[in-house]
Amino acid sequence: MSIEWVNQAIDDLRAWGRARGVEVDADEVRLLCDYASDYLNVDEPGDFTPETFDELLLSIYPRKVIAPPESAPQTVAAARTLVDHLEDTGQVCGRTAAAMRERIADIEPRLPEALADEANFGMAKSLFSSIGPESLEQSITIPSGEVPDLGEAPCECPGCSPLPAVRTASPEELLAGLADVPLWAELRGPGPHYDLVADLRRLLDAEPPDEQGGPDGHGGPDEPGGTLRQWARIVAHLVEHDTGGAVTGSADTDHELYDLFDMLYRVRTRVPIAVVGEYLEEAADGGETDVTATLDRLAWCGLVEVTGDDAGLTPLAVWALREHYLTLGIDAPQAPDLAEADATGLIEGLLDGVPAEVAEDDIARWLGRRSPAEAAAELLGAASGAPAVARGIAVTIVDQLGVEAETAVRGGLDEPELRPHAIHWLAARGLPAPSLTQEELLWVSVDMLALALPAAEEDPDVFSENMAASGPPAHLIEEMWQVDHPDVVEVLELLGRSLADATVAKAARKAAFKARSRAIR
Repeated sequence: MSIEWVNQAIDDLRAWGRARGVEVDADEVRLLCDYASDYLNVDEPGDFTPETFDELLLSIYPRKVIAPPESAPQTVAAARTLVDHLEDTGQVCGRTAAAMRERIADIEPRLPEALADEANFGMAKSLFSSIGPESLEQSITIPSGEVPDLGEAPCECPGCSPLPAVRTASPEELLAGLADVPLWAELRGPGPHYDLVADLRRLLDAEPPDEQGGPDGHGGPDEPGGTLRQWARIVAHLVEHDTGGAVTGSADTDHELYDLFDMLYRVRTRVPIAVVGEYLEEAADGGETDVTATLDRLAWCGLVEVTGDDAGLTPLAVWALREHYLTLGIDAPQAPDLAEADATGLIEGLLDGVPAEVAEDDIARWLGRRSPAEAAAELLGAASGAPAVARGIAVTIVDQLGVEAETAVRGGLDEPELRPHAIHWLAARGLPAPSLTQEELLWVSVDMLALALPAAEEDPDVFSENMAASGPPAHLIEEMWQVDHPDVVEVLELLGRSLADATVAKAARKAAFKARSRAIR
């Protein structure tokens, strides 16, 4: 999985662009890096070669990315920006960068045709890209750019607004992180202290000795349990008490910290700094807020971490907030480590909703504990007989595996529900594979569209746009009613409601009627 080095590369790219006044299409470059990592063994920016761009833009993109031919200039421009960055930062030499630019110039006139050629489409794209720009991947990640509205505080009633399960760091990781928190170092150090630190020291000094142990009742204030308990008390004080601006420099902002942190806790991932800024400005009744200074002070307190243009809670803040919720009697579930689960547990955990970064890390560690063949066998075994969305997650993870998994994937040819996916996997890697029959093509068409049902319910407009761009042809829809798939009626009804072409939508509704009648008989 590419999450760690790609995130760092995009952060570096954005900083490079700001320093030089260069407009950077970070989303498009991220897509280039993601696919280069997942399919071309690129483990760091310096691994890019001229040949990488050939394979990436003329093979991977047409097969995986839903993009109209007219979007080719945007992709080419992003590739050139990436090369400029690599050369300027010394990650590739000038000679290599020149060869990359020459290769991209050769690709530029060919890319629109490659994006339009249906013969290049992989199954995840041609059948039918209905979940969004990353097809199957969208079913296990937060869609790009989706940010909750931080302007509205959640209902304070725990029953009406249950907290999501969160992943907390181990005590060892928390203690290691706490040692690097400037606020904590100031608290533990000798000498005079400014008001906030002095108040917190008094808070800790006033704690009864029998309450200075850990959550299990053991450990003094200088032992791991006691240390973390003290940290939890500090965070509870900062978010619950009137600190009068001592935390952020603004009394209004200090007053809103509980709601802000509660929202970030629920999101479970970083959000754009601009969104945090809008929230803080609303909290200040429209007044100007120095967002950078505020985040710097919260980072100094060990509560917020800023990565590039995004900000989120630190692991220390997540752990302490969960402890605070539990103290208040609020149900604050803890998410299991999916890397330790079996294949069924991994799929079910991802279905419960996991932020993209956490999901990628879980999947990478889960795969790291198994050989490709073992992973494929477990995942496909869990997918057999499972609902379409669960099967889609399993197939998506298997799609990350190399040819070492061939034997296990080939075993899926004997399972009717897995056979079309196995055929696609084998063919995509140039391995011997049977052709899809018309019946199998119809079945997998319905199966792929069934993956889109949850996303379509959440955002029908986006689904409709995707279907208009790359939906199934009318003649295929007319025949779908014959498929023995548990979701066929629901899929056809969705198409009947969503397709912009009135004639094709009518064909879908007619096919849905036939499918219902067939089931009744």
